[in-house]
Amino acid sequence: MFNSDCFFRSRLLWIGAGFSALLLAATVGCNNKNGSAESMPDVVSYNFNIRPILSDKCFACHGPDANKRQAHLRLDIAESAYAPLTETKGAYAIVPGKPEQSELFKRISSQDPTYQMPTPESHLGLLNEHEVALFKKWIKQGAKYERHWAFIAPKKAPVPKVKDEKWPKNELDNFIMAKMEQKGLSPNEEADKERLLKRVSFDLTGLPPSIQMMDDFLNDKSPNAYEKVVDRLMQNTAYGEKMAQHWLDVARYSDSYGYQDDNIRSQWPWRDWVIHAFNENLPYDKFLTWQIAGDMLPDANKEQILATGFFRNHKYTEEGGVIPEEYRIEYILDKTKTYGKGIMGITIECAQCHDHKYDPFSQKDYYELFAFFNNTKEKGYEGDVSTSKPAKNPLMQITQEDRQKLLSFINYKDTNALTVSVMGELDTARKTYILKRGVYDAPSVEVQPTAVAAIMKYDTTKFQRNRLGLAEWTIDRNNPLTARVFVNQMWQEVFGRGLVKTTGDFGMQGELPSHPELLDWLAIDFMEHGWDIKRLMKQMVMSATYRQSTKTTDQKQGIDPENVYLSHGPRNRLTAEFVRDMVLSSSGLLVRTIGGPSVKPYQPKGLWEAASSGRGVLATYQQDHGDALYRRGMYTFIKLTVPPPSMIVFDASNRDQCEVKRLKTNTPLQALIMLNDPTVLEASRVLAQKLEAEPGSATDKINKAFRLIICRKATDAEMKILQSYYDDQLQEFKQKKLDAQKTLNVGEFHKNDRLEQNSLASLMKTISAIYNMEEAITKS
Repeated sequence: MFNSDCFFRSRLLWIGAGFSALLLAATVGCNNKNGSAESMPDVVSYNFNIRPILSDKCFACHGPDANKRQAHLRLDIAESAYAPLTETKGAYAIVPGKPEQSELFKRISSQDPTYQMPTPESHLGLLNEHEVALFKKWIKQGAKYERHWAFIAPKKAPVPKVKDEKWPKNELDNFIMAKMEQKGLSPNEEADKERLLKRVSFDLTGLPPSIQMMDDFLNDKSPNAYEKVVDRLMQNTAYGEKMAQHWLDVARYSDSYGYQDDNIRSQWPWRDWVIHAFNENLPYDKFLTWQIAGDMLPDANKEQILATGFFRNHKYTEEGGVIPEEYRIEYILDKTKTYGKGIMGITIECAQCHDHKYDPFSQKDYYELFAFFNNTKEKGYEGDVSTSKPAKNPLMQITQEDRQKLLSFINYKDTNALTVSVMGELDTARKTYILKRGVYDAPSVEVQPTAVAAIMKYDTTKFQRNRLGLAEWTIDRNNPLTARVFVNQMWQEVFGRGLVKTTGDFGMQGELPSHPELLDWLAIDFMEHGWDIKRLMKQMVMSATYRQSTKTTDQKQGIDPENVYLSHGPRNRLTAEFVRDMVLSSSGLLVRTIGGPSVKPYQPKGLWEAASSGRGVLATYQQDHGDALYRRGMYTFIKLTVPPPSMIVFDASNRDQCEVKRLKTNTPLQALIMLNDPTVLEASRVLAQKLEAEPGSATDKINKAFRLIICRKATDAEMKILQSYYDDQLQEFKQKKLDAQKTLNVGEFHKNDRLEQNSLASLMKTISAIYNMEEAITKS
């Protein structure tokens, strides 16, 4: 029998799944680390073999932090490591080619606790035999230091040969399988058609497949059936919406200004452009150039200028009494951080107040980059909430004529003009200074606009000292970061984890790439094929790696608990917006209008008011009605001081700063949202109404609901449980132990009172149970 107790126990299993997985990973991973024998590389790399050990065991005392450095020894730079030791006369930390004369090797291999390094009192732990052997071989081979891997231009390695030549479907698979073979892993079989279709549909459109699409794919026996599905999904306008969702996080898009009164803004036409750009497959180099400097292009049109709204999405103050220059500087700091983290994948903001502690970025480097954005016309303060406009200067007006011609992708039915905040340059260049300790009113040395030399030289004979020059430097084929960072973000979107796990930090404190040759191959291939985003996405989802089933084994978990080496398919929870989209789409409630102003769906009463100053048009929450209640999650109004609660619970970005990677949590609140959110309950009722109005038995209707939500046919065991639950609920309603009218009285979508209410309420509760299956909100 399926009853409420069973259902709630299943919810607890879902909630606890994340903790259990972590516990298993910690236990198995530890056993694997202690028990496995690692192979010795032919050539020992400083970047990939030596530096990680130094960072873990040695840099605490002999690294870049001058305040903690001991014995005047730095092991992160060759000059210091090769130099005579100041506290051990006649000795050298490293003598290239001669490990037996190298103090570093002698100490890490020593068993004498008074001599060995790391010292016992440091609690850093001794190096194991493999690590000691790595150092010995590295020193024998010349102890060659290297520039940080991410600051070296990528090279396209030959596609590796693999033992199982039948498995790979494209070049990506060869790289993945080669690494699997090194680790003693083997790939899974291909996922069944139903689960594969669900996965790729969510990854390319953010929406579940229709039953018609499921049936078509199941019945298509042609060898290219899957490719036809992929092409069909990429032609769907929902593709642009799905792709734009990640970029809205990068661009910290919101519908309010953030500070104090947190008043309304009108940046949504920029969001419409992003969706349009992805659907039109605007090449990534142009996509970036327009957003960085579209206003500075020769004969720039309004679409190119609109794209620069990317840099104007940060918070703005409207509080009287502020110091305008302080906030103007804050706005430029935000632009600089967004460029660094979102586009270049570096933590450049760490150099705002002092030289970067780990990466080769000086404070001077930081303000030279800052200088590119310091010439904007925007002010730190334009007026308080009573006089402010929905867009801040510099702004662009979008007329009805614009929307009928060049900007036809903007969804706005009103004939009035729109205003959007965009970038605009001063006629006379504003001077930029290094700010002591990063303080706005403490200028010191004047600097000129220059990009970070440690990444790639900024040749002023080739690049102008303005944002257009910065854009050209950014997309230059020799820039080592731009393509790598983007393909890594897209890999993360598809597989749940980037090839570089620290998506926003490709610097020295970031994680090393799990598949460095694949990352470089993808980056160069991406540039060689015109920065074609759709082609990149198709490569990933067409790969055998992507198509694998998600099944795993104890052996695979023991070797690779986090599935870094992808020996089984990706299994990740839908992100917050797509949880909403799944519910609305499967129930038939989803309004598929593309773009337009943000909407305000159901929200707990009093939430905004509790965090509001009581001034401005956003002082109270004015819920929308009609079609606006059923728009995709990406169109939900984001007030920075009170982000949408149901989406925040599912780890959505709060959009107050650039984010390139979302957190993943499992909490009881997520279960409570799925059980009690008005949207989920209303969707359950509306889907029940539609099914009840169709001919057929209750079993037929439950089966169809299961397919719509879970995207596969239910097993006999699942149907037995659901049918039993439905029968139990029907008896409860008929016996008046439960109130059908009270159960059905949820949401504003019209109610069909002509249907038999007890069976309708029973079906609604059964559908709600299906929505609360863990599989419902998982790309399986």
